[in-house]
Amino acid sequence: MGAGERQGKLKIFLGYAAGVGKTYQMLTETRHLRDLGHDVAIAYFEPHARKDTIALTEGLDAIPRKRYEYRGAIFEDMDTEGVIARKPEVAAVDEFAHTNAPGAPRVKRWQDVMEIRSAGIDVLTSMNVQHIESLNDQVWYITGIRVRETVPDWVVREAAEVVMVDVTPRALLHRLERGVVYAPDKARSAMEHFFTESNLTALRELAMRQAAHHLDAKIETSYEPSPWFRAPAAEKILLWLTPDRSCAALIRRAWRVADYLGASCTAVYARPDSAGVEQWLRFCRELRIETYCVDGHDVPRAIVESARRRGITQIYVTRAAREVNLLVDLARDMQVTVVAERVREK
Repeated sequence: MGAGERQGKLKIFLGYAAGVGKTYQMLTETRHLRDLGHDVAIAYFEPHARKDTIALTEGLDAIPRKRYEYRGAIFEDMDTEGVIARKPEVAAVDEFAHTNAPGAPRVKRWQDVMEIRSAGIDVLTSMNVQHIESLNDQVWYITGIRVRETVPDWVVREAAEVVMVDVTPRALLHRLERGVVYAPDKARSAMEHFFTESNLTALRELAMRQAAHHLDAKIETSYEPSPWFRAPAAEKILLWLTPDRSCAALIRRAWRVADYLGASCTAVYARPDSAGVEQWLRFCRELRIETYCVDGHDVPRAIVESARRRGITQIYVTRAAREVNLLVDLARDMQVTVVAERVREK
């Protein structure tokens, strides 16, 4: 970002499933801003053969997609550098959680959006709640589907505004039945699997909570308490990383609790486990969780002693961690939460 150049604002249109109208609302706002005299452009739009949504793009400047060649195949994706060169006041970017085409400079579209914002361009974008990283396990437990394209929570938190685009699950199912969301064959398959009324109801509740939580966080940030008000002692959360696969759920759970409590979140691992926890260290970096290493043959004791030095109030650990019972005994002055990997009922 150049000297004196502001960071572009981010506005997210959040839904709970395909077809609720996120892109429609994003483009409606884009047109409204254009009518008010702002310079707007469509940076990326995925039509999905939805006529009403496509109609909203008429008369709007659309930046051509960029073509990438990979292993003899041609892929098209958003031309981020083209958007920055065009430099509209506002860019509309569909499908925030999208994984970019092979050969693109960045892996994820949200990373492209951060580049666009760094150029001082405001961004309107769309995504579903199941793509928020810390909700990944909850979404899998609800639907039985493991979402692979995710956006780190800190990115969503940077949004100046999160607008929930809502319809009732029954109304969404009617849209599916009418062929508004998908072609008839795909719609029937969707209603038998992901788009069940129970799934949609649970996802809708998640989206409502997420939007409300974002609003609460914005209000708390802007509120200046009286100097006579003494805030309660801050919670500090530590999670113990081990090579076990359940660490993914552990990280999401601890981060989510820390986010709701406004607590700091740190991860620790033992030096003998260094090679086995590399993927979890990368995961922590994506979520902006600080990590550090402890030495010693008595790992639980080393972790508890380091936790006390850091003023940790809560420790999160997987059931598979070595000597977890010893850690619980040693950390009696802290809250210890043992996280077990959830198993879906058939």
